[in-house]
Amino acid sequence: MRYSFQDLIDIIARLRGEGGCPWDAEQTHQSIKKNMIEEAYEATEAIDSGIGAKMADELGDLLLQIVFHAQIGTEVGEFTIEDVTTAVCEKMIRRHPHVFADVVVADSDEVLVNWEEIKKQENGQRTTTESMATVSRYLPALMRASKVQGKAAKVGFDWNTPMEALEKVREEADELSVALSDKSNITEEIGDLLFAAVNTARLAGVDAEEALTAATEKFIRRFSFVESAAKENGKALQEMTLQEMDLLWEESKTNK
Repeated sequence: MRYSFQDLIDIIARLRGEGGCPWDAEQTHQSIKKNMIEEAYEATEAIDSGIGAKMADELGDLLLQIVFHAQIGTEVGEFTIEDVTTAVCEKMIRRHPHVFADVVVADSDEVLVNWEEIKKQENGQRTTTESMATVSRYLPALMRASKVQGKAAKVGFDWNTPMEALEKVREEADELSVALSDKSNITEEIGDLLFAAVNTARLAGVDAEEALTAATEKFIRRFSFVESAAKENGKALQEMTLQEMDLLWEESKTNK
């Protein structure tokens, strides 16, 4: 049996209605807001898997969150699912004047330029600073930093090459070294170092969020090798010195 978008709307309404599910009926925008983030990440992971059935399943979970919020909004008179679809359709039409109006674009780069300009007009933004301020604070910090830097780059406030940005990383690392010695401004200096590292990644054409995720996965794989090798030698990591563990760590680099 196949189900439609309207079926999903009707199912959520029933779950929230009289004789429905007590748990679903108790939920509010606030109580389920974190579920949206979790489902978005799981959908992203499914996309990376390349498995269609998994993508469909996880995208369904994400869509569920949207319909759930719309049902709550309907019940309290805030908005309906039609308000949601109308808002996004209007936005897509407005931001694609080269498709729905008579604007001519040369390529996809020009499409993005127009998109940003239209977005600024929609939000009443007159300055780059105002545009930066609209980048959500709820985004992962590395992603937000890259987006803010990208907006500065659009007006020429940027390094020319990743090597130039890398010099700033070294400068910030030196300042952090001083802060650690002085035991002052450590949090601020760590933030500056991370921000500079994101700048270098962006100019190198690397997504900092994805790069850090890959580095974390690599760390887990290598640590697993260290722990397994130690166990084979009849040792627990807690009983080993850092130097002993480091030898196994170096060995792990040759075991991809």
